[in-house]
Amino acid sequence: MSEFTHFNEQGRARMVDISEKNDTVRTAVARTSVEVNETIYHKITNGDIEKGDVLSVAQVAGIMAAKKTPDWIPMCHPLPLKGIDVTFDWETEESYTLLIRVSVKTKGSTGVEMEALTAASATALTVYDMCKAVDKGIVIGATYLEEKTGGKSGDYQR
Repeated sequence: MSEFTHFNEQGRARMVDISEKNDTVRTAVARTSVEVNETIYHKITNGDIEKGDVLSVAQVAGIMAAKKTPDWIPMCHPLPLKGIDVTFDWETEESYTLLIRVSVKTKGSTGVEMEALTAASATALTVYDMCKAVDKGIVIGATYLEEKTGGKSGDYQR
């Protein structure tokens, strides 16, 4: 059985020492969604939300959150992020659902999964914050890692 690396000799959580790991290119893609009512959908797509351009503000919030992930998640290492992209698509057949995709890239000694997931979450929360005055019944959907590349554990595809 492998040794648990996230615990010290007293059995308490610790930040893992990654100083001996090689720097490699690492990417992660996370997804989430925000389901809104028809009124909010039209207000967002027509630029009529009083707080401003919802998708632009949410995009910047996601980028900022990725860069600040170690401030939010205690055991995350600060990383030199090389790229962050937040994109949106609407699904409107059965409901009005904003699909959020976040891609994060670095060259370093640990992965960027948490940065992508944090960015996706912050993006969705910002959409909620900007639209809650219209309707508080907004639903933030499942947030998940879609894929990752690089590192000792190899690639992952959901």
